[in-house]
Amino acid sequence: MAVMSQAFQDHVQGGLTSLCRAWAISRQDGVVLGFTDHDRDLSFDGYSFKAGSGLSALALQQTTGLSVDNSEAIGGLSDASVTEADINAGRFDGAAVQCWLVNWSDVSVRWLMFRGSIGQLRRSGGAFHAELRGLSEVLNRPLGRVYQKPCTAVLGDGGCKFALDTPGYSEDLPVEQVERGQEFRWQDLAGFEPGWFARGRLEVLSGPAQGLNGVIKQDRSDDAARVIELWQPIRAEVLPGDMLRLQAGCDKRMQSCRLKFNNLVNYQGFPDIPGEDWMMSVPKQSGTNSGGSRR
Repeated sequence: MAVMSQAFQDHVQGGLTSLCRAWAISRQDGVVLGFTDHDRDLSFDGYSFKAGSGLSALALQQTTGLSVDNSEAIGGLSDASVTEADINAGRFDGAAVQCWLVNWSDVSVRWLMFRGSIGQLRRSGGAFHAELRGLSEVLNRPLGRVYQKPCTAVLGDGGCKFALDTPGYSEDLPVEQVERGQEFRWQDLAGFEPGWFARGRLEVLSGPAQGLNGVIKQDRSDDAARVIELWQPIRAEVLPGDMLRLQAGCDKRMQSCRLKFNNLVNYQGFPDIPGEDWMMSVPKQSGTNSGGSRR
């Protein structure tokens, strides 16, 4: 919640106000949508806010300190902005939300009253209900370093530092066969070892499901075909001919980091950490008690 400007305070305290609400929704695929409950379209800060969208918001609960702000937006499903297909596909999951109180007669007089993201979405009766979560919501998640044998980094992130565009670690190709949006088959996928893409990621580059992705569960051969199976189906229709990108997977082991990615210097695991039974070890005459690696 931003601090009210003096101009906004003067307008509110003037007794006669001309205020409306305006929302900007920025999806993770880059699409930006603007809505207002005013009877005319508004524009400011590079956003265009459409009137007559049927979008409204319930009372906004805001608190001081680190308590979580929350509210709910309600609107009608339409073919032009918020569609049921996009909600089902997860395109609005985690989208950034900003909400202003605006003087519609002078949009420079406004107050940013909420900033956060979309949480749970539900649909009923031709309408959608979107839970709005404040910025302090992320403080509810546990953070910190985990000391374990497998690597804790995500392939390509700031801890791993591996360049995902390195030749040989991704492949762009069209869909040949697809079942239930979860199992993809190619007759020829030469140049990659069996299991190369297991635990990797599949991204849809074109077609109705463009921008969606899934985690690869299995990379196997079946009846002379290469099969890529996802843990969960892509939540939109994927058609033969749509372009995909397959990214190599990482199983978090030190051997894979060294041999598959040549990235051991950035390994974020602790392969020599003792097991849980280490504290129960006792002196013995046979074997080695050097205190070295107990792998």
